Amino acid sequence: MARFEFRLPDIGEGIAEAEVVAWHVRPGDRVTEDQPVADMMTDKATVEMESPVTGTVVEIAGEVGDMIAIGATLLVIETEAAEGDAPTAPTATPTAIPEPVLEAHAEQEPPQAPTPYIPAPHPDATAIAVPQPSAQSLASPAVRARARDLGIDLAQVKARDGGRIRHADLDAYLTYHGHQGYSAAAPARADETIRVVGLRRRIAENMAASKRHIPHFSYVEEIDVTALEAMRGDLNAHRGNRPKLTLLPLLIVAICKALPEFPMINARYDDEAGVVTRHGAVHLGMATQTDAGLMVPVIRDAQAKNIWQLASEIVRLADAARSGTASSHDLSGSTLTITSLGPLGGVATTPVINRPEVAIIGPNRIIERPVFRGDEVVRAKLMNLSISCDHRVVDGWDAASFVQAVKVLLETPVLLFAD
Repeated sequence: MARFEFRLPDIGEGIAEAEVVAWHVRPGDRVTEDQPVADMMTDKATVEMESPVTGTVVEIAGEVGDMIAIGATLLVIETEAAEGDAPTAPTATPTAIPEPVLEAHAEQEPPQAPTPYIPAPHPDATAIAVPQPSAQSLASPAVRARARDLGIDLAQVKARDGGRIRHADLDAYLTYHGHQGYSAAAPARADETIRVVGLRRRIAENMAASKRHIPHFSYVEEIDVTALEAMRGDLNAHRGNRPKLTLLPLLIVAICKALPEFPMINARYDDEAGVVTRHGAVHLGMATQTDAGLMVPVIRDAQAKNIWQLASEIVRLADAARSGTASSHDLSGSTLTITSLGPLGGVATTPVINRPEVAIIGPNRIIERPVFRGDEVVRAKLMNLSISCDHRVVDGWDAASFVQAVKVLLETPVLLFAD
């Protein structure tokens, strides 16, 4: 018998340590060569570690959420080989999982991640039976788990878009049906203590750093998108095999057309070096909500793409972020970010800047309301557009002027296609 120490290999350039985000084995477990044993997260990627030998796990280094230094022992495996015959640890290959920050859209069901080790319940725990959601209803694992906790049968929940059931649909169900899923005698849910690890920890750290270092200010303007929405409907009616247009590609075109006059918006600020870089190309971060958390894939050279190319790239990047297949190139280098709550809408938002960028733009829900046009009252589709800026770099006048320039383009949509 021999003890093989599996040391954490170098899993990324310049990485000194990595976080344990999941254990797939425990002491006493039998493992085979190439079997996944742990998931480790760096600043840029999540890496699946595989056992280089066959044997029995004797020790593991810490618990989920602990940081392990490169070169430190990750786990000890007892093998049947003689002392000195155990192989050396291989170099791990990162699996592209994005660094987080914020949200967007896509309707593809994300694949199931490998099931991490979960301790057995305490012997004193009492099981509470709740209705199981219908397997025929389309919903993500997170929505299904929440429905189970609430005692809601997903077969009774209507998806507002006719497709996959979302958290907002559960909220709507509770609003109109109360807590009918609970029995009158059902006990309250037990308190939960959840350690903040992995992607959620990265989000927390990034958001805290952004708010700690950046003096934010926000500006909100109302935009009449009646003509824009009519044009979008016409374009979709004649799109052929091209992807269906949402508002987002048209908004991106307006942003890219307005930015050359406001270069301080499309910039990054290295506050440690005291240097602001104003970028010529628009590498637009698209904050995307996934089951794992908020991620920001990047539309490269957005200013060089037409609306159909933007629509295709939005779908590609959102799908890649949700499925965990986005490359590191897709997930880095943004110069400006746009974030939207999508179907949840909202009257106005004050989004947090994606540091080291200096601005973030947030379109809000389109609402149909009566407005005055001359002496007449007409129906109009109105949308608030929010922007948050770094006041160290962007003055309030510049932010407001930029939004006003975008407003002109959106309210006169033929200008979007004018040179």
